[in-house]
Amino acid sequence: MIDLRSDTVTRPTEKMRDSMMRAKVGDDVFGEDPTINELQKQMADILGKEDALFVPSGTMANQLAIGSLTQPGDELLCHSSYHVFQWEGGGLARLWGVTTRTIENEIGFLDVEDLQNKVRPLDSHYAKTSIISLENTLNRMGGRIYPLDKIKKIAFWARNNGLKMHLDGARLFNASIATDIPLKEWGKYFDTISVCFSKGLGAPIGSILVGGKDEIEKAHRLRKVMGGGMRQAGIAAAAALYAIKNNVERLKVDHTNAKILANSIIEIDGLELEFSKVETNIVWIKVDPKKAKAPELIKSLKEKGILVTGGPDNLIRAVTHLDVNENDIQKFSSILLELMKS
Repeated sequence: MIDLRSDTVTRPTEKMRDSMMRAKVGDDVFGEDPTINELQKQMADILGKEDALFVPSGTMANQLAIGSLTQPGDELLCHSSYHVFQWEGGGLARLWGVTTRTIENEIGFLDVEDLQNKVRPLDSHYAKTSIISLENTLNRMGGRIYPLDKIKKIAFWARNNGLKMHLDGARLFNASIATDIPLKEWGKYFDTISVCFSKGLGAPIGSILVGGKDEIEKAHRLRKVMGGGMRQAGIAAAAALYAIKNNVERLKVDHTNAKILANSIIEIDGLELEFSKVETNIVWIKVDPKKAKAPELIKSLKEKGILVTGGPDNLIRAVTHLDVNENDIQKFSSILLELMKS
């Protein structure tokens, strides 16, 4: 089975499993797991922040960030497609009493002007606009990379207006590798950043939240409240450390395979790319409804050993990762061509 549903389906390699088995462990709730402590220090250094906190998932990392930066009754600004708003179970409202004001456009990037128009007046009748959350890369927008120049302008404006900045950087390593911009440069413009190890980096579990000492201290307390305190979890942190050392540069292969797939798609009658430029490892495919229905295509692909996901508006999503090679991509393209002709 060729699984292109997500880069979350990656499985740890034998060498990664070996590193997990040999990991030194302690009780992380007491701050005594040496492998977790090493991971936290490395990631804080890599992103240019004071401290870091290892957590089970990217959703928890995002939620802890917002919880540590806001008060109940605050309002967060973000694009309507971002994970923190769309795919985290209403956590902002449920956990922290934070409302969300979203911005809609077709590209997923926000400008200062977009945000200025959404900031609430300083009036007791309104929620207090206190934080901006961005995403990089943009999942729903085809893995596009948030332009650094836009981020700089937003960060400058936000700081001058007393607004905090969080980055959902689940795939920030992909953005860094694709642009040759160091993670520390991206990190300059945010109060907190979440990064995932269990997507393209291939670890079985885990994300990191980085930020200042105060933010991470608050997040540590909130992690306990959410039931996220872990004991001898160095076995999971060891996988993340292995991934940082061995699986970052190879993300270029995933990006290349995604572009190979994209080039094949545009040659198939009845299919086109939803986003003309594929920058990282996510490809959204638009199916002409006169030619085929995406749900039926997805079902037929599964019968032929290919797993993909769907989306609104007759879309198919395919994500490349370390368990998929160029031959798999060619096979997927060939089967898709065959199905579109039938």
